[in-house]
Amino acid sequence: MTKYKVLVVDDSVFMRKIISDMIAEDGRFEVADTAKNGLEAVEKAKRLRPDVITLDIEMPEMNGLEALKRIMADNPTPVVMLSSLTEEGAAETIAALEIGAVDFVRKPSGSISLDLFKVKSLLLDKLAIAVMTRMARPQPVRPTPPVANVRPTPSFPAAKPKELTINGSGGRVERLVAIGTSTGGPRALQQVISALPAELPAPVLVVQHMPPNFTKSLATRLDSTSAIKVVEAANGDRLRNGVVYIAPGGWHMIVKRDDMGYRVCLTKDEPRSGHRPSVDMLFESLLPFRELKRHIVLMTGMGSDGARGMQALKQAGALTTIAESSETCVVYGMPRAAVELSCVTHELPLYRIAAKLTELVGRDAGGKP
Repeated sequence: MTKYKVLVVDDSVFMRKIISDMIAEDGRFEVADTAKNGLEAVEKAKRLRPDVITLDIEMPEMNGLEALKRIMADNPTPVVMLSSLTEEGAAETIAALEIGAVDFVRKPSGSISLDLFKVKSLLLDKLAIAVMTRMARPQPVRPTPPVANVRPTPSFPAAKPKELTINGSGGRVERLVAIGTSTGGPRALQQVISALPAELPAPVLVVQHMPPNFTKSLATRLDSTSAIKVVEAANGDRLRNGVVYIAPGGWHMIVKRDDMGYRVCLTKDEPRSGHRPSVDMLFESLLPFRELKRHIVLMTGMGSDGARGMQALKQAGALTTIAESSETCVVYGMPRAAVELSCVTHELPLYRIAAKLTELVGRDAGGKP
């Protein structure tokens, strides 16, 4: 059996040894070489043409982010980042995912520690997914222009979303967008969320499979590049039009209704299909709300999380079910599962999803398509 070639990049001799040994123990992979900094990584990626690269971020001479940019420009290769648990490390990891890294593995809390063995199974799983991904030279993410003449209903006047008080009063919520994604999701979300108009007459709920701390950095990054307001959801948040709520890592995000409207509820229920947050948990929580005009989206990701929930929502009267098409998915898993259940009304490439949502939600809210 042909083994996948791995290039291991880390400035620590100890870490290179530990990571290489873990990979070598798996019969699917072989370590083609190692590199101690970004400059070596770029040169060896070009010369060795590995199937996948593990890449540290903090390195001398050329850091991981700069090396990643060069690798993706010169010789696009699946990359799994090794990320620290610090706030800065999380922010850098989100940047790496936007540049084109397939996924990441958290380093243990010790900077150099045998605890790294605890992530062995996760690292090998991520590498196995990475070698199956579709790689291309990433194009700059540009906001998709909104569809002409689509306006929110007069009941929801255009606002300055960056100044909103999330738990304050706002327009009545009559429609809702829910998005689920996994591997490749941060870059896909950047493309979609940054193209949504500030005055979108609906709240947007997002489940991205990601651990704690990293979802906060994801929300902060998306907020800085988008017209629409983006926050990491907090328990009890009142849903507001023109606000995107990112499910926090380690928590299921569901929606509940009370006399004041709709609110976020975070739970520590058991993971679903290995995930917490789970897309299916969010989607299923929307089933009772037939009074809401619901628009549901599944984008790139391994597995089938969200497909059954999308099917149930379509049967419960959801107006729109969108699946990202295979041509732009990093991993065509979750959307494909939904397509195979025949519950998708629109199968679209990534660059068309925001415009379609803007059109459909605007039309639904009384705009003129």
